[in-house]
Amino acid sequence: MTAFTAYFDGGCPLCSKEIAHYRRIDKAGVIHWVDITDDGGALAEAGIDRTDAMRRIHAKETDGRILTGVPAFVAIWRRLPGYRRLAALVQGLRLVGLLDWGYARFADWRLMRRCKDGSCSLTP
Repeated sequence: MTAFTAYFDGGCPLCSKEIAHYRRIDKAGVIHWVDITDDGGALAEAGIDRTDAMRRIHAKETDGRILTGVPAFVAIWRRLPGYRRLAALVQGLRLVGLLDWGYARFADWRLMRRCKDGSCSLTP
């Protein structure tokens, strides 16, 4: 069975801080973390477009399904002690769609802000 994998933008300070927090909690190592700024080959291997991955967090389930945005976060939370209830709450209250809409707006703003001076590249 393939490991659950989360793909994140390590060039984003907020994203990196959040992922570092999750990694500390993931003591059992149930999530394979891939910083796409360091490992673009992993994206190609998973069939994930680099530009899409720079815009939104992605995850690959153990069965190969690709998740983006809040569904990816929920899948991460389900695997982390202390976050399983949050995942259940978000799904139980059917908040995934609303939260994903908000996340998409934030993610677009984040990328636009990060790239406004031309210092980032969406291509490898």
